[in-house]
Amino acid sequence: MLKPSGFLLLPLLALSLIAEAVEPIKLGLNYPSTGRYKEQGIAQARGALMAIEEINAAGGVLGRPLDLLTANTASKPDKAVDNVRDLASKGAAMLFGGASSAVAIAAGKEAAKQKLIYFGTLTYANETTDEEGHRHMFRETYNAWMAAKALAFYLTPSLADKKVFYMTADYSWGHSVESSLRTFTNTADTQAHPAMTVPFPRPRQADIEAALEAAERSGADVLMLIQFGDDMATALKLAYRMGLKDRMQIVVPNLTLGMAQSAGAGVMEGVVGAVPWSWQVPFVYGYSKGQEFVKNFSTRYRTYPSSSAASAYSIVYQFRDAAERAGSLDTNKLIAALENHSYTALKDPQTWRDFDHQNVQSVYVVRGKARNEVLKDTFKEDFFEILLNIPGSVAVKTRAEWEQTRKAAGKPLVLQ
Repeated sequence: MLKPSGFLLLPLLALSLIAEAVEPIKLGLNYPSTGRYKEQGIAQARGALMAIEEINAAGGVLGRPLDLLTANTASKPDKAVDNVRDLASKGAAMLFGGASSAVAIAAGKEAAKQKLIYFGTLTYANETTDEEGHRHMFRETYNAWMAAKALAFYLTPSLADKKVFYMTADYSWGHSVESSLRTFTNTADTQAHPAMTVPFPRPRQADIEAALEAAERSGADVLMLIQFGDDMATALKLAYRMGLKDRMQIVVPNLTLGMAQSAGAGVMEGVVGAVPWSWQVPFVYGYSKGQEFVKNFSTRYRTYPSSSAASAYSIVYQFRDAAERAGSLDTNKLIAALENHSYTALKDPQTWRDFDHQNVQSVYVVRGKARNEVLKDTFKEDFFEILLNIPGSVAVKTRAEWEQTRKAAGKPLVLQ
């Protein structure tokens, strides 16, 4: 049998090196494709895929194409943790996703064990980057504190002598939002401004109805509807049928396009809330990159991108840029490249803070448009009127406030 000569081995070696050089960089998306938060999860997958295709068409990252690995969390923390282990075993260089803070927190901790970055796409609980914050967790979106502070600029002047009822999802995000809103709207007195929790996850309709009936009996002027995903849509529809919207101002602190779609234009009319981004923002404020994203996304999917889609899209680009700046996929080098980095993507400038890894960004207070206005839109999805734009530097916790939270929780003042 003839043995390959050195001349034959050289081309084989070259081919091997080329194959290795173009091996895709794998990104792991840990998102809900089923369950009550599936609409937010599907939006993330769409945004991520669009970013990956654009980046690959432009040459990839460090000369290599990106490939997306996905896993369904079903919004269950234990499932999300298992997914992180599986995605890491398949060679993911970075992990992202989540439509529940409980999921993001659990998945982020496991990512740290796997020595990988975890970007939270839709995790609003303050704990994500406060008490539970660590070196490997970066939150792309705003948090409950930022949303509540922004909402307070609009709500507080109108809340004097008004009774507020809090209907709160019974988990980390819900409690974060209620606590933050009470702080900034001067409604800390739980006797004057009562609350009722709704079981999480998977509340029964009877649970939601019982909370709404309690709100009605309370005689409140304002209903803080601290629910998310399909739970919010169900609660809002029930409140509409009960006539509560005629007697109360309803506030949904964290809104998304998917939630508005699920609730419907008539039900959403007049509802006040906060968003980190909406598809109208780039056109109202003249952000060209955001406008291009909206146009391309809506052409591709025949619907507008939600803040969930925008978050996942932005994260993929932020990973690319960090890897290019670092010249490496090494996690420690990626973390260093992200910390204190400022950039402009789909809206005005944003910054990854070094001490807590919270993304500092503008917060938008919105109100549901009249049904007839929504129906004029091409996709019948022009749900939100932008009322206020609060700068991130105003909305975000200061370092001193963050350190106070960490001390109270017995956590170190430097991310571990």
